[in-house]
Formats: sequence, C-alpha cells, structure tokens
Amino acid sequence: MDKVNLKQKFSMFTDYWSPKIVGELNDSHVKLVKLKGEFVWHQHETEDELFLVVKGNLLIKLRDQDIFLEEGEFVIIPRGVEHLPIAKDEVHVLLLEPKATLNTGNINNERTIIDLESI
Repeated sequence: MDKVNLKQKFSMFTDYWSPKIVGELNDSHVKLVKLKGEFVWHQHETEDELFLVVKGNLLIKLRDQDIFLEEGEFVIIPRGVEHLPIAKDEVHVLLLEPKATLNTGNINNERTIIDLESI
C-alpha cells in the first residue's frame, strides 16, 4: 500500500481536461484533473461520477440548475444527467468513477481521451 499526496500528484502535470489515474478502488478509478474554461455538455449513460474540488471553484451546469463547488466540496452526478463543467480559473479536481467511464461520456470529440495516463 502506498499513500498518495494530492499536491505532489497535481504538480506532475499542467494540461487541462486530461484526467490522470492515481488509484483504483474496486471497479473504479481515482483520477486527478486540472480544469480551466468550459468543457462540453455530456452525460454518462451507465456511470455515476463524483467531482471533489481540491483547489479552486467549479461550476457544474445542469439543464435545470447550477451547482457551484468550492474547495473541499463534492457532488455526485447521477448516470444519465447531462452536465457541463466550467472553471473560470484553474481548478484541481479529484474524480471517482467506474473504470469504463469516458471523460466526454456520450460525446466523441477532440477532448475525448481513451487511454488515460497513470501517475
């Protein structure tokens, strides 16, 4: 068993919207990602997704409401719920989601990452 230092892991990359695997838990990945700007409206048909803000502030737009997350807060987006993450400034986020989860969900575009890097 190895402990994980989030600050150290976040210092290992600078790219945005490119999740990095930092752990595995049962059939799920623990991922770290840096966000800045607006992502893309998408949904995950079969996977719930946990967003935990480690640093910064994150807005997650839903079709019927906005969720504003500050440091130390998280939200679970249920499967099938369309959402749009927006980070005005750089945000550090921990994601917990099933291993099969594609970062862009039901959308396939230039931001889709199929083979995630482990750090």
